[in-house]
Amino acid sequence: MPELILAIDQGTTGTTVAIFDQSCGMRAKVNTEFRQIFPKPGWVEHDLEDIWASVITSIQKALASCGASGGDVRAIGITNQRETTGVWERAGGKPQHNAIVWQCRRTTKLCQELKKTHEPLFRERTGLVLDPYFSGTKLRWLLEHVDGLRSRAEQGQVCFGTIDSFLVFRLTGRQKHVTDVSNASRTLMMNLQTLTWDPELLQILGVPPAMLPEIRPSSEEYGTTRSVEGLPDGIPICSMAGDQQAALFGQACFRPGQVKCTYGTGAFVLMNTGDRPVKSSRGLLTTVGWKIGDEVVYALEGSVFIAGAAVQWLRDGLGILSESAEIEKLAASVDSSDGVVFVPALVGLGAPRWNPDARGIVTGITRGTTAAHLARATLEGIALQVRDVVEAMRQDLNREVAFLRVDGGASRNDLLLQFQADLLGMDIHRPRITETTALGAALLAGLAAGVWKNRNEILDNWRPEKKFKPQRNANAVTTLLAKWEAAVAKA
Repeated sequence: MPELILAIDQGTTGTTVAIFDQSCGMRAKVNTEFRQIFPKPGWVEHDLEDIWASVITSIQKALASCGASGGDVRAIGITNQRETTGVWERAGGKPQHNAIVWQCRRTTKLCQELKKTHEPLFRERTGLVLDPYFSGTKLRWLLEHVDGLRSRAEQGQVCFGTIDSFLVFRLTGRQKHVTDVSNASRTLMMNLQTLTWDPELLQILGVPPAMLPEIRPSSEEYGTTRSVEGLPDGIPICSMAGDQQAALFGQACFRPGQVKCTYGTGAFVLMNTGDRPVKSSRGLLTTVGWKIGDEVVYALEGSVFIAGAAVQWLRDGLGILSESAEIEKLAASVDSSDGVVFVPALVGLGAPRWNPDARGIVTGITRGTTAAHLARATLEGIALQVRDVVEAMRQDLNREVAFLRVDGGASRNDLLLQFQADLLGMDIHRPRITETTALGAALLAGLAAGVWKNRNEILDNWRPEKKFKPQRNANAVTTLLAKWEAAVAKA
């Protein structure tokens, strides 16, 4: 039997396909970017056909780059940008509108209206807050603004899904309409206790149940490939998990209290809380980590909307970088940010403040401020947002966090991770494989396909590549935190 696992990591700006072997070695990795569509200020969309094309291209290039063929693939795993919302025809698979991306803020007014009467109910049932971030209000917008969509939805002629559902639908030749518990837990429509769609919440949101996918575990066979360009029929699709939950699994955070942060477009901090959902009183989300068989693992999450995207803004918006990777050298060219503080609330603030109307702000600018100071303040702004989330986790659970495991593109920035260690006062562990989102999808698929017998085999393969220890003076951290809080208040 072939032992290669093909992991599809369908992200916000591109699709990465990574191929892993039984020892968790990454044989290939290919990323294909696709269009970002901005119809109005604050609105973000993706064309589902663009996403599908990027998946096919990445699969073909990844297989070719390691000299493998589709026949060498034992199983396929999927991880994805989570709250992005699509609707397509059940019969032909044609998208009915561009997908509305998790970053999109078009439902802010609707969320404000729902908050007046339904916030406690949604918080209690779903573990989420009523924010434009989540899928439920995006789906309601589509039902209200796409001609004839509601009537077709009520008749079961169209499918709603997050990106995992769309990919399984296409990979199986339009045979399977499913999602997993981790993605369903991000929709505002799934009950955290029953792990089923909640009829009362669906009624409030005006969502016809006939258009919803079946909720399944995160690691099992959902179907097999059928009529997929570049792949033979019959490859089992064996995992689905939201990108941040997949990263938690890929980081081997299998014990309650273990925490990871993924630095991508945003920064996402998740803590394993074990077999029971933990309610947050400090602005964090309660979510499902994964379900394997009958075992359910829950997590606390803090979502920072803008992390790597702030660096992209320096590159594309201000033109002070030609490549994002240049920021570390530029920021390291000065000893400090010289009092400059950047709050990167470019699409509002996520956890723990949840203010969709907040906007980015730079304070402390003087005549001596340079691009290097702003670059350093940007990295500090990312680390400060993550610090706020981890501190909220500490307080919610009333326990210390021993260390933070990190991954994602920006985790390759040593200066950022040193800032993070200094601000948190704890060790930061960067693994050998920083593509832990794709790795998590591969591991979940491999467990279902029998490539790995259990999680102990996975733990044996997890190794840190580098550890960062706190170095900054505590008084300097206290001063920076005071400036940060003042800047956030202004934002």
